[in-house]
Amino acid sequence: MDQFQQGVDLFNRGHFFDAHEVLEDFWRSLPREPSPGWPPRIHAQGMVQLAVAFHHATKGNHVGAHSVLKRALRNLAGAESSFPHLDLDLLRSNLCPWQHYLDEPVTPAPPLPKITARPRSGC
Repeated sequence: MDQFQQGVDLFNRGHFFDAHEVLEDFWRSLPREPSPGWPPRIHAQGMVQLAVAFHHATKGNHVGAHSVLKRALRNLAGAESSFPHLDLDLLRSNLCPWQHYLDEPVTPAPPLPKITARPRSGC
């Protein structure tokens, strides 16, 4: 999963095209059939699509960004089991303003989202 983390790091630095490339390579490496220890391909595809959506958004292609973001969110449904170390609830809440912005762009755009680790619970 080092490749996956590299893609997340690129995403968080705003290098969305590069993040997409690395995450897509990760997605391609996954088994086509569900396999223990590997996330389902659809969840990894959602991460690829998330990077693509923000590549489009930062290049001014709001229509493309909106369309791909909707697919990314659909494919990330239930991804907590695939990526339990990520705070996907926070990510989704940070994507809400982007969904509204891409529906009706206003200035300025919301802050770019980050993919962060889930807070540790307990002592």
